[in-house]
Amino acid sequence: MAHAHHGHHDHERARPGHSHHGHGHTDVDWAVMAPMLEAQAELFAPLYGNVMAWLGEKAPDPGLIVDAGSGPGVISCLFAEVFPGARVAAVDGSEPLLERARDRAARLGLADRLATVTGELPGVLDELDYPAGLLWAGNSLHHLGDQRAALAAFAERLAPGGTLALLEGGLPARFLPRDIGIGRPGLQARLDVMQEDWFARMRAELPGSVAETEDWPALLAAAGLKHTGTRSFLLDLPAPVSDPARAYVAADLNRLREFVGSDLGDEDRATLDRLLDPGDEASVHRRNDLFVLKAHTVHTAVRTA
Repeated sequence: MAHAHHGHHDHERARPGHSHHGHGHTDVDWAVMAPMLEAQAELFAPLYGNVMAWLGEKAPDPGLIVDAGSGPGVISCLFAEVFPGARVAAVDGSEPLLERARDRAARLGLADRLATVTGELPGVLDELDYPAGLLWAGNSLHHLGDQRAALAAFAERLAPGGTLALLEGGLPARFLPRDIGIGRPGLQARLDVMQEDWFARMRAELPGSVAETEDWPALLAAAGLKHTGTRSFLLDLPAPVSDPARAYVAADLNRLREFVGSDLGDEDRATLDRLLDPGDEASVHRRNDLFVLKAHTVHTAVRTA
């Protein structure tokens, strides 16, 4: 399958609150981050299950599935479960996260069908011994400076008739009503604007960064692929939410506080601090109107020759 580790055994580098697992940054402690990444992916499992059912219609017998930017392997293992005839290669720049992927695969009885490959995208894909019937890039492409070149590299790793599934875009998450009873209404919308500014800076600072119009079907076509579909998938967890969902919201807002807190006005910063204070009745830890509503968009394309 690959020059890979076989085992008995979206990190958060995108917009704050979006997952990504594509290449390794030395300033992130993956041992600390990994449990939170796993919990988030598990919370989104219903959404990913719907994505995989859709992909199964397009690539019913993929042979080899490559999870490009797999992180701790939650999605990789879901692929192995949903496609029982396929082998799965989890590819990531972080060996500590891939260690957790191997552990998860072993716990689920999937170790014989899941391998891990450590290295930086997209070059690490050259280590694969076989072309992919399905290559999944879930919020990993936007961490590569030259996205057009990366898509061409992804396309080259597809078998004839193979499918590239690209998760990029969607809608920002919503957790709270517009008016939450404290501070100025519309806090999350203002945080969205700051996240977009942060994301633009992150993209500009990537090595070899190339500005690109995010017309994903057009970019897939430029990579020599035939665009076969675009669909959005919803995670809708209404209030009152479960404890794992509450923990996800708190972690997401904590990251926002870290990334954009210094840019917030005094009132919004005070509101966010109250939302994060477990002792405050108005916090996300205690309020009854907390929900999770999030959309992911997936684009698919096939290699025709």
